[in-house]
Amino acid sequence: MESFDLAGPIIHPPRNALPVLLSVPHSGRDYPDWLDRLARHGRASLEPLEDPLVDRLAWRAIADGTGAVVARAPRAAVDCNRSEMELDPAVVGLPVAGKLGVRARGGLGIVPGRTIRHGLLWRRAISPAEFEARLDAAHRPFHAAVAAALAAIKDEQGGAVLLDCHSMPPRPNGHPNIVIGDRHGHSASQLISVAAERIAGDHGLSVQRNIPYAGGWIVERHGAPKANVHALQIEIDRRCYLGADLRSPGAGFDRISHFLAALVVELGQLLMANFAEAAE
Repeated sequence: MESFDLAGPIIHPPRNALPVLLSVPHSGRDYPDWLDRLARHGRASLEPLEDPLVDRLAWRAIADGTGAVVARAPRAAVDCNRSEMELDPAVVGLPVAGKLGVRARGGLGIVPGRTIRHGLLWRRAISPAEFEARLDAAHRPFHAAVAAALAAIKDEQGGAVLLDCHSMPPRPNGHPNIVIGDRHGHSASQLISVAAERIAGDHGLSVQRNIPYAGGWIVERHGAPKANVHALQIEIDRRCYLGADLRSPGAGFDRISHFLAALVVELGQLLMANFAEAAE
């Protein structure tokens, strides 16, 4: 019987005093052979689901000691930015309670089922046992690691910021370079969201909040601003850091890496300053 193994996340423990954690759910490139065989059109149909090289964009912040949870399993196998209930029964052989969510209806549920370019992605439906194996190997460990890291930061510092890092396909000219999602104020305070917008502007990047990306399951699950745990989804236009092929590093790669590192430092310092002010 074939083993449906998947790699768990890479966990970088924090090594600095900043109350910030990075998560990178969509840059996994560890494709097992069995996933390639299940794909109707081969790996070429699965790779466009990635956020290319966002894990590498975070290198500067991680090198500076920022904690991070980075998915190794590809999004095509299981999407860590989706709820376990956000599935399409045509893709996973399980009943769905109520109506399909918008993303699952569009083919981008917890196991993506189709894309505009390639149509249906899989040769067959995924069994409940296979689905559970994917959750146990990759999805649940990812969220357990994020939750544990945020809890440790909050226990030590009194609060935390989670920056969930993504990239978005190139959009028409005039659209922003960066979209910051805070679930319309439900996953982060106004103070944190406004500061993130300012920092993007300071780096010469145009920015917009919540349109068209308000944030997915990661910030929804882990953001709790009333408990001083703030979660932002950061979407970066791929033209800002990739080359013309939209797969390899481009001229702006280092600039965006500096932006992410500055975002960590400045948001962390802002939260720490608020801790100090509240304690006076």
